[in-house]
Amino acid sequence: MEAQSRKTVIITGGTTGIGKATAMKFAENGYIVVVTSRDARKEAEIRNEFQAEGLEVDFRVLDVRNEEQVKKVIQETVAKYGKLDVMVNNSGVSLGNAVLAETESDDLRQMLDINVMGVYYGMKYAIIEMLKTNGGSIVNLASIAGLNGLYATAQYCASKHAVVGLTKGAAIDYAQRGIRVNAVAPGAIKTDILQNAIDAGTYDVSGIEAIHPMNRLGKAEDIANGIFFLASDENEFLTGTVLTIDGGYNAR
Repeated sequence: MEAQSRKTVIITGGTTGIGKATAMKFAENGYIVVVTSRDARKEAEIRNEFQAEGLEVDFRVLDVRNEEQVKKVIQETVAKYGKLDVMVNNSGVSLGNAVLAETESDDLRQMLDINVMGVYYGMKYAIIEMLKTNGGSIVNLASIAGLNGLYATAQYCASKHAVVGLTKGAAIDYAQRGIRVNAVAPGAIKTDILQNAIDAGTYDVSGIEAIHPMNRLGKAEDIANGIFFLASDENEFLTGTVLTIDGGYNAR
């Protein structure tokens, strides 16, 4: 396919975990895939992994806390590929893992900068470009922590509740302008964020598995499939939805 006829997706934090699995999913389905990371050293690694699968990926260094960097990456992507069809705001961090009175205030500030402002910047500048081509799809990474309260994660819960609010509010703003905005809310997934919490002693694997009726952890690919579903043009009547992929957690 010619580049102009292919759809283009940007995935922030797309070199590890859910982001990388999502990038692979879109690439396997013919998308031009742009992934970002704060760490420039990730470029060679991610390119090699994609090439091993016969796939291509474009890499950009990006700190989602920096509004000008977010704007630049989105504008450069559109300049190179002609348009932006899908924006996946995946970058996120979980810090602290303590009951609220024992948390550090700076941890919350950092999570708000990355988990909330980073998503906001990604949405804002993606929407500006999507309006020029009469549509697009945005998928944000929320969490079951954005729909519930979870032990020793009040700060993280606050940041992910904000992601849900941004998603629903923007979905209403652009419902009649061809831009769909949805979010995915994963349960416990085998990612670096979860491993950090386990290493810190906040959780143990069997305990985390037990909170899900399926009694297991999810895989990054489970979430990637959900993100691709939300972004798909086959779901043109779907906006403002928070899709829970949580092994039944929210069914209880």
